[in-house]
Amino acid sequence: MEEKKKGGISVETEHIFPIIKKWLYSEKEIFLREIVSNASDAVTKLRRLASLGKYEADGVPYRIDVSFSRSLKTLTVTDNGIGMTEEELEKYICNMALSGALEFIQKYEGEKEAEGSGIIGHFGLGFYSAFMVADTVEVVTASYEGTPAVHFTCTEDGSYEIDGEATHSRGTSVIMHLNEDGEEYLEGAKLREILDKYCAFMPVEIFLTDEDKEEDASSDGEKSAPAPINDITPLWQKKASEITDEEYNEFYTKVFREYSEPIFHLHLNADYPLCFKGIIYFPKLKENYESLEGKVKLFYNQVFVAENIKEVLPEYLLMLRGVLDCPELPLNVSRSYLQNSAYVAKLSRYIAKKVADKLAKMAKNEREHYEEIWKDVKTFAEYAAVCEKSFYDQAKDGLLLTLSDGKRVTVSEAVEAAGEKKTLYYATDAVLQAQYISMYTARGATVFVADSLLDERFFQMLEQYESVKFIRVDADTDALRDGDATEERNEHLDELFKAFGKEGKELSVKQECFADTTVPAVLTVSEESRRMEEMMRMYAPDMPSMPTEATLILNTASPVIKGLADGRFGDKEKEVAKYVCSLALLSHRALDAEEMKEFLSDSYALLSGLL
Repeated sequence: MEEKKKGGISVETEHIFPIIKKWLYSEKEIFLREIVSNASDAVTKLRRLASLGKYEADGVPYRIDVSFSRSLKTLTVTDNGIGMTEEELEKYICNMALSGALEFIQKYEGEKEAEGSGIIGHFGLGFYSAFMVADTVEVVTASYEGTPAVHFTCTEDGSYEIDGEATHSRGTSVIMHLNEDGEEYLEGAKLREILDKYCAFMPVEIFLTDEDKEEDASSDGEKSAPAPINDITPLWQKKASEITDEEYNEFYTKVFREYSEPIFHLHLNADYPLCFKGIIYFPKLKENYESLEGKVKLFYNQVFVAENIKEVLPEYLLMLRGVLDCPELPLNVSRSYLQNSAYVAKLSRYIAKKVADKLAKMAKNEREHYEEIWKDVKTFAEYAAVCEKSFYDQAKDGLLLTLSDGKRVTVSEAVEAAGEKKTLYYATDAVLQAQYISMYTARGATVFVADSLLDERFFQMLEQYESVKFIRVDADTDALRDGDATEERNEHLDELFKAFGKEGKELSVKQECFADTTVPAVLTVSEESRRMEEMMRMYAPDMPSMPTEATLILNTASPVIKGLADGRFGDKEKEVAKYVCSLALLSHRALDAEEMKEFLSDSYALLSGLL
């Protein structure tokens, strides 16, 4: 019998602290991901050798078996990959500073050709994660080269034995003898949960087996063929042209447990200067601001790394959901790394560009459908455009503005509608400002709707980028005037209406002749004054805001105003004038409680006077 070799694990001191950082603060369950990833590496290496003509495949399907025995308190991971010779086992397992994957790539393919090879790497480091749950770990392995199998046993204190006489088919088995803290991993449901989380899309079929139940089934002569628990060809690894919308939606439901269909998706496949694949979904929210926190799952060559990784998304698109497979990121990526990585910053910009391009493309090629979904896209698209000039430039043709009649136009169409004066009119409340809207549209003017503060901020951004001017319908009356009319100022009207000012101030009054003769008067507040007041209210909500100076515009074309000018109302003219002021205020803004009480009282009195 060959003499057993004994020794101690060799550790290079400069690698001790990186190991501590990787494992000491990680979730304990990650050990299973590491061991299974090593098994996947072993298969990937053998496949690579076969593709290079250095190994003739035997036709046996590649697989990884995860089995557990409660009676023996063991958890075993077995693969039929490349295996190891005794020399390789000593080199890669007994020295934590080495990486078998790195050396393999350099030996057979070179650094450039190895990109996208799918080899996860760092076997030596990953192997020792087993000691997070085990006090003794055995490795039985046989190399594809046909050398004798080797049996390695290591305890948690670092001492090991290597037995050159062992029996094992090609590949490797890692047998973990679980300690008391690790016995929770002897439950099938627990193991399935971990494998579903980390290995659901690993490129080698994985089978989970309860060895105790298998023995019982074998004694009864019944043993059914198990099914793999993972999908070895996830959707992001396929060509977009080969995938249906139904498959995209099914994948979305499977990965995010979300049963409402996403608004749209993006299939990403970048190879230069970035290297990653993925699928990004724009979710449909049940209500405004239901959830602004997106869900991005990060993978490394189909191995799950982390979820809810917001660093790979621009902050203005955090609601996105998706999966990203990034082989250029480290397997044990940290938050601090993501926040300071140039690669991640480029990835974020790339995703933002693709989203912007998608919006513009949908608006151009699927206009009717795009207008239907715009209400779900609008808030985030406008916010992104306001936050980032580059996003606006790329998504410009996909950004829509809503008209008072419900129709929608693109930014370019809106700018064209501004005409030579470069002036656009908008309303912030289509109901309250209905009278103004009616007067503008009757004159052929286009009125846009900004029913949120974000819409108004978006319009202000357009002023900067498109050299147009947005004016609220109650801020200016130039477009309402009758250009052919001769305006004559009536001093009696000025004196009559100035008396209705508040707090001892005279009311600012102007007289203009409108094309619409039905409206006796409107109130206006200049766009600049109102914006200044809103800005002050936003940045200093607790401070008293500046009073907004409103101007009453009397329509000299109105029969009511003409009657007041001619004195036809007699001693009732003050009552009529006050009522005209109240109607103008009512169409300008909501009345407060005292104003509403007074308006109703005046209305009742006016009606009584008609009897």
